[in-house]
Amino acid sequence: MNQGRTEWIRVPVGKDAVRWATRGQCQKVLLVAHNVTSITRLLDVLPLFHDDLRVQLLATCPESSAFRSGVDRLLADTGVPLLPWEQARDTPVDLAISASFGGQLQALKGTLLVISHGVGYTKRLAKPEAGSRKPEAGSRKPEAGSRKPEAGSRKPEAPVPVFGLSPEWLLSDETGLPLADALVLSHPEQLDRLRAACPEAAPTAVIAGDPCFDRMLAARPYRERFRRALGVRRGQRLVVLNSTWNPESLFGDGGGDDVLPSLLPRLTAELPADEYRLAAVLHPNTWHGHGPGQIRAWLDRARRGGLVLIDPLEGWRQTLIAADAVIGDHGAVTYYAAALGTPVLLGAAPLSGLDPLSPAADFVRRAPRLDPCAPLLPQLESLGAQRGPVPGPREFTSSLPGESAPRLRQLFYDLMGIPEPSWPALLDPLPLPPYEPVSRTAPLRVLTRLPGAREVVVERYAGAAYEPAGDGEVHTAVHEDTRDVDALDLADVILRYGAPEDPRLGSPAQWTAEVLELHPDCALAAYITGPGACTVRLRDGRVLRLASQPSADVDPAACASALHAWLAAGNPLDTLVARGLIVRTGTVSHPVAVTPATG
Repeated sequence: MNQGRTEWIRVPVGKDAVRWATRGQCQKVLLVAHNVTSITRLLDVLPLFHDDLRVQLLATCPESSAFRSGVDRLLADTGVPLLPWEQARDTPVDLAISASFGGQLQALKGTLLVISHGVGYTKRLAKPEAGSRKPEAGSRKPEAGSRKPEAGSRKPEAPVPVFGLSPEWLLSDETGLPLADALVLSHPEQLDRLRAACPEAAPTAVIAGDPCFDRMLAARPYRERFRRALGVRRGQRLVVLNSTWNPESLFGDGGGDDVLPSLLPRLTAELPADEYRLAAVLHPNTWHGHGPGQIRAWLDRARRGGLVLIDPLEGWRQTLIAADAVIGDHGAVTYYAAALGTPVLLGAAPLSGLDPLSPAADFVRRAPRLDPCAPLLPQLESLGAQRGPVPGPREFTSSLPGESAPRLRQLFYDLMGIPEPSWPALLDPLPLPPYEPVSRTAPLRVLTRLPGAREVVVERYAGAAYEPAGDGEVHTAVHEDTRDVDALDLADVILRYGAPEDPRLGSPAQWTAEVLELHPDCALAAYITGPGACTVRLRDGRVLRLASQPSADVDPAACASALHAWLAAGNPLDTLVARGLIVRTGTVSHPVAVTPATG
C-alpha cells in the first residue's frame, strides 16, 4: 500500500500497532504542521496535553507549503511520532489540529480544528493556482464543477476574499460544508468578518484568545532579563528590525522602492553604538526559504556593525518584549509589537495584501512611516516618546488576554469527547534566551569631547566611512578580528574581547605588547576581559586596568577610547589614577577606576 513512498511507522499507530504499543488505548491527537511558522503555533498549545496518559500525540506535514525547509528537523525535535502524510490521511484520529488551511485537510479521518498562525486572519487571497490549498500562493486551482474565484466572478459589493475567512478555504468543494469542525478565533471582530464572508462556517467559530500573545503578556515582568540576554546596556535603546515574508515586505524587493540595501548600513552607521542596540527578526518563511546562511551573508555588514540576528523560532517574542522601538511592516510580528506598547515605524506598508476591513489594515493606515531618505536618529528619538499600548492592536489581538489556555483545552477535550484533566491548563513560559553579547568587528569612528574634569563624552559609530558631526576629536578603534584588515594600520585603538587567560593569546599584558609591536602607529591596545573591565597598554609601555564600578554599565572598549582621548589631549594620567575617569555615553555617566597593572 505504501510502496515507493516514505516508510510508514508501525508504533504507536500502524497495521500492527495493537501488538507493539505499550499504551494502545489512547486518544490520538494529530498535529498538522505545514511550515515552521505553523509549527511555532502548534508548539504553543502542546503543553495543554501534558501529563495526560489518555492522549497519544502524533505529527505530520501535508507537504503543501512552499516553505518546507526546517520542518522535518523541528518536528523531530518535538520527539512526537512523525507520520508520512499518506499514512496520516489513512489513520483515524480523535482530533487533528492545524495552524493553516493548506493541504488536503478534508482527507483526514477525524475531527479537525484550525487555529491561526498569525494575528487573526488578515491576509487577502492571492490568485488561485494548481495544487492543494496553499496559503503562500493562494487557493488551489478549482477542478471541474467547483467554484472559480476568478477575476470578475464576484459582484463588486462582495467581501474581499481573505485567507481563513473565505469560502475558498473554509468549505468543501464536494459538499459545500465547513472543512473544519472548529475554527479558533481570538476576537469577535474576526467572527463578524467571518459571518459576512462565509456564513456557512460561522457556527464552527470559537473565540478562545491567542496563546502566542498570552505567552508574551505573561513574560513582560522579565523584560530586563531579556534585555540583558541581548546585551542591552543601561541607557541603551533596543531597536528591532522586523520583516514578514513576500516581495512587498520590508525585506522584500518587489514592493516599489527597495529600502533595505540603504537602510541596513545606515542603522549601524548613524546610530551611536553605545546608545543603541540593533536586532533583526525575520519571518521563518524568509529565514528558511532563502536559507539561514544566505540571510547571514546578506546581513554581513550590518552584523559586523553590531546587529544581532534573532532565532525565528524561540527568540522573537522575547526580543519584542525587550524592544524600545520596532522598524517593521504589515506582518503579524510588527502588530504584536504595537499590541505590547512598543513604538513602531513602518518601513514598508502595503495595503494591497490586507483585508481592508481588518484591524491590521487600519493599523497600517495609521502607524507612522519611516522616511528612508531622512536621518534615522531624529526619527527614532521622536518615536521614543510614544511608548504605550496602541489602542487598536492591543484591543483586537485578543478579546480574552490570559485566558487562551483553559478555553483551548476545554475545546480540545470537548471535541475528543473525554473529560478534561483535573489540573490547571497552563502554557509554557517563554524561556530566557541565550546570552547574545554585542559582536562588533567593523571599524569604529569615535567622537570624543572633554567637557570637564575627568569626564570624556564618547560617541562610537560602526562604519569607518561615517564621519560624526559635532565638536570634538575623532579617532578610529578597530577590533583585531576585523575583516577590514587595512584599518588596523590606521587604528588609534585596537581591541579584543576574550578570556583573561586564553593560551592562544597569552595574558592581556602579552597580547597588548604584541599588538603595539605589530602596529607601530597604534596608540593604545585594549583587551576586554569581561563586561566591565579591560587591560590597556599605552605606547610608552605603561599597562593599566580599567574597571567600571558596579553601578556603571558601559562597554570597556568605550572606556579605552575615553582614556585615549584624555591622554591625546595632553592631560596627565596621574589625575585618572588618583580620582578615576568619568565616561559619558548618551545621557548616562559611568564611573571608571584606572589602576596600574603588571606587564
